[in-house]
Amino acid sequence: MKLISGTSHRALAENIAKHLKTELTDVEVTVFPDGESFVKINENVRGEDVFIIQPTSPPTNHNLMELLIMVDAARRASAGRITVVMPFFGYARQDRKDQPRVPITAKLVANLISAAGVNRVVTMDLHAAQIQGFFDIPVDHLYAKPVLVNYLWKQRGHDASNLTVVSPDVGGVKMARSYSDALGAELAIVAKHRVSATKVEATNLIGDVNGRDVLLVDDMTETAGTLCAAAEILKENGAKRIFAGVSHGVLGDMARQRLKDSVIEELIVTDSVPMAHGEKVATVSIAGLMGDAILRIHKGESVTSLFDIDSRS
Repeated sequence: MKLISGTSHRALAENIAKHLKTELTDVEVTVFPDGESFVKINENVRGEDVFIIQPTSPPTNHNLMELLIMVDAARRASAGRITVVMPFFGYARQDRKDQPRVPITAKLVANLISAAGVNRVVTMDLHAAQIQGFFDIPVDHLYAKPVLVNYLWKQRGHDASNLTVVSPDVGGVKMARSYSDALGAELAIVAKHRVSATKVEATNLIGDVNGRDVLLVDDMTETAGTLCAAAEILKENGAKRIFAGVSHGVLGDMARQRLKDSVIEELIVTDSVPMAHGEKVATVSIAGLMGDAILRIHKGESVTSLFDIDSRS
């Protein structure tokens, strides 16, 4: 087994290697003055089971192209099998034609990854679960829920009698229901209207949050507009304390400022992307989750038990 890391999230790759009690493969990844990426694998990978760790987080285009080049380098070095480990799948929100004459870029990215020579993909909490079907190769779709729920249990104990899990939009109800079942909490929904790419308005609340602690859950946040708008309407409806749990914290300066000024006490995110940090942000690691998935795939074992809450330490 060989672990190869790109430059998008070296820290996560190192933590995965540490969890697996191994070292990252010696790979040279550089950029020429004209912006072209160059990859050279400095170890023999002929016939090896190669895992390339590279979330396609911002700068998305650069990290995606770097991933494809690493795959090509491994394939031309006669790797036995190539598995791409991308906890965060960039372009996942462009998964359908919602306007005339627009692309389905998530499908294009899936085609590029397959065409490059990848045999298998490992990812986590896709924005739309059906993106798995865009690939013609096996996809292991993991969930951050066990990691986030265990963090919440450690912080709050197992008492969720005064907790309500809230979906910040109608599309996230299934995910919110999953969290509420795992925590034994109530469920509520906020309906939103997106004004622009950076501005969101929360319009209605379905459910009762008066006097209750609230956990907003979502698959990702980039500008924090959805979370902060939902938090405002929850506070107006009597919510006591407001927290948020998000799988992918693709946080920029705008998001950090919004969170700082918001009524959200804490945003809990995974380290699936390197920008998941900031004031009011608690980061939990998925290195163990990804490492266990890599080991089980390498050994030809099932990854199903990784979906169970009790399987995470």
